Amino acid sequence: MSNQLNKSTSPYLLQHAENPVNWYIWCDEAFETAKRENKPIFLSIGYSTCHWCHVMAHESFEDEKTAEILNKHFISIKVDREERPDIDSVYMAVCQAFTGSGGWPTSIFMTWDKKPFFAGTYFPVRSQYGMPRFSDLLMTIAEQWEKNQEKFLESADEIIAHLKNSNLNGKYNISENIIEEAVKHFKYIYDSVYGGFGRAPKFPTPHNLLFLMMYSKISNDTLSMKMVEKTLIQMRKGGIFDHIGGGFSRYSTDKYFLAPHFEKMLYDNALLIMAYSSAYSMTKTPIYLETAEKTANYIIREMTSTDGGFYSAQDADSDGVEGKFYTFTLDEILNVLGESGQRFAEVFDITAKGNFESVNIPNRLKSNDTELDFSDEMKNLYEYRKNRTRLHLDDKILLSWNSMMIAAMSTLYRISKNEK
Repeated sequence: MSNQLNKSTSPYLLQHAENPVNWYIWCDEAFETAKRENKPIFLSIGYSTCHWCHVMAHESFEDEKTAEILNKHFISIKVDREERPDIDSVYMAVCQAFTGSGGWPTSIFMTWDKKPFFAGTYFPVRSQYGMPRFSDLLMTIAEQWEKNQEKFLESADEIIAHLKNSNLNGKYNISENIIEEAVKHFKYIYDSVYGGFGRAPKFPTPHNLLFLMMYSKISNDTLSMKMVEKTLIQMRKGGIFDHIGGGFSRYSTDKYFLAPHFEKMLYDNALLIMAYSSAYSMTKTPIYLETAEKTANYIIREMTSTDGGFYSAQDADSDGVEGKFYTFTLDEILNVLGESGQRFAEVFDITAKGNFESVNIPNRLKSNDTELDFSDEMKNLYEYRKNRTRLHLDDKILLSWNSMMIAAMSTLYRISKNEK
């Protein structure tokens, strides 16, 4: 069946246009229908290259029985968080207030006048890790809505009052030494062994690296720059960087920067181009410029429209398997590269056992030999994997993310003089 999403231009909403769920786009009609039929609203927020959004879609939104519950007891709304960051920011704050954390897909239950009374992220098809089965959750909310609707309305009012009174929407008291406090915090959570900050999962957070570089330059604080350089080198050597095609994945699932969450986002790569460009301008260390240029070349080659605009993202999944596009077996490497395959495998940590779920993510975390040139091997592997399977491309062109990439390309040109 087709639902209201087939009217959309969003790649994410179109992915759900054939769901048996009677999805609405975010519109007055949805809220008016919920009010008229006295039904709660289920709001699902995600984006087209989100792995767990895919999982919940396959498990629940494509399931006839789950769809039947949603269609009977709820008004269901789908939102692309990249198209509507205004909606996403509001309900992500709600989700964080409920659960202490956030993420996508974001699952919000609310009244017809947009007041939330329950929130979460991914809900599984079977109860696990302390999370209820999604269909059980739906039935519980539907039953309680019939019996205790006043309680839901009171709960929604309490949540709204809490958010209004919290610092989420309030005024902050900014101390005069906030910069020093921030630097002190980064030094406290810095991982001196593997780079980055805090424990896994590790996000690149290039805006924090840019901040520390600026602070180091102004204050002559060598430790701040040391933290930045260790992190930049570790990310460049790790699997979070695509050694074959260039560009960075969204974050590392481990503390080593080895195994990424394989989706690639335009904004991450824009900020990382800025960070590596800035590091090169301060240190003249060639690997920083090389990394920035490889990332920029990836964007120009794979993420740029014929009109010159920049696309939004590439998916983590291929053929329903996360990371399949980016991983290899040892036999594949040897078959594709022939005589140089063994040398490549040794440098890039490719083994028969595998370094990630029985396959291999090319990385140089165990190799300090940066002098070897593998440009021909990279070209061969790039062509091989491109024809082996496909990645989904989110071809939205967003003004704010394009502005970030334009700024990144401008920054890179200033320090490289590379007109491309």
